[in-house]
Amino acid sequence: MKILAATMAVMLAIVLAGCSTPLTTREKGAGIGALGGAAVGGIIGSAVGRPGVGAAIGGALGLGTGALIGDQFQGQEQRQQEQQRQVDQNQAELERQRKELERLKKQQGEY
Repeated sequence: MKILAATMAVMLAIVLAGCSTPLTTREKGAGIGALGGAAVGGIIGSAVGRPGVGAAIGGALGLGTGALIGDQFQGQEQRQQEQQRQVDQNQAELERQRKELERLKKQQGEY
């Protein structure tokens, strides 16, 4: 019963936090890690008669691990966005140069 209450409290906190602003990848990873860690910790803790303690410890460890993994994913997303911006800039420059070349060819044909 304690595991269910702890899990519900964590899930409620995540849902309420998610309603205020969109979650970052880091925050999503932390939430998933906390829930997964609490579940596994509760299962392990129940084997030794302390499911609440196991859930708390597992949730804390899962939170930290999930945040670290989420941070890595968030950094990767930012690098990909920067690379896409660079590709877009290069394509725009190529298009500008193509138009300029066409303009010069037309201008040269007039003479």
